[in-house]
Amino acid sequence: MNAQPVLLEPIMEVEVTVPTEYQGTVIGEVNRRKGLILNTEATEDICQITCEVPLNAMFGYSTDLRSATAGKGEFSMQYKRHSPVSTAQQVEIIEQFQKKRALERDA
Repeated sequence: MNAQPVLLEPIMEVEVTVPTEYQGTVIGEVNRRKGLILNTEATEDICQITCEVPLNAMFGYSTDLRSATAGKGEFSMQYKRHSPVSTAQQVEIIEQFQKKRALERDA
């Protein structure tokens, strides 16, 4: 711990394509998942949102997107980079790891 290690998490570049009427809903969902909106392009009927979202926050997104857009939304994602997790998350992960390790030693 003297070295002050930092935990990293994969960040994904996500492109979401939805009818324009669902743009606000999708942006809200991306924000809820700790995503960063990079670009929004809207035509008359279709909106394409480009964002970066931690991979851990993307689990279950397909179902949530289909529910929020009546099945009309699509998305794709690809690996972008690794980024440090928040300090609070790091503390929580380390505590969970230490508890699990202690239980394994005691067993």
